[in-house]
Amino acid sequence: MLKTAPIAMIAAFASLAACSGTPEERVAVPRADAGASQRISYGSVSLREVSLPTYAASEDIYISGPEGKIIPGEGLLWADEPGRAITLELTRYLAQITGARVASEPWPFLDRPDAEVELRVEEMLAYADGTFRMSGQYFVAPENGRDRARLFALSVPIGGTFSAQDIAAARGSVMRQLAGEIARNGLR
Repeated sequence: MLKTAPIAMIAAFASLAACSGTPEERVAVPRADAGASQRISYGSVSLREVSLPTYAASEDIYISGPEGKIIPGEGLLWADEPGRAITLELTRYLAQITGARVASEPWPFLDRPDAEVELRVEEMLAYADGTFRMSGQYFVAPENGRDRARLFALSVPIGGTFSAQDIAAARGSVMRQLAGEIARNGLR
């Protein structure tokens, strides 16, 4: 039953794609509390704009179908350009978790940041099995100290009825997990 609902939603998205004139629906990722705080070794952190795969950088909300094909939900669009939105979302969560001064580039302050973080996403996709997955690599380059590079692979269940809002909530959950991962393992 769990797998039937997501597959039915993918079929509905595909049938919507076949219809012309489907009105656009923009979907925002809901804000949530970042969770537990984490002490880090830096007072200020700069985040470069997040690098996304081509499909994930698009305004369209993409879904991986049962045969592995990546298809857009016709008329279902992210509320903001994904690279910009994810960069700002990760910046907000890192600031909440660490209590540090965190800002995305271009760095808005006169003094240089103590560390720079770069995130390169390899995969960011809702799957027919009812999960949202994100994987890639992040890099931490401190002003003083050793550089770090870490791989990550995160997955969360997509709740509800696999609607666009449910996918957006899952994306937000993955971003909170990633911010915690970077704070714990990259910025300490």
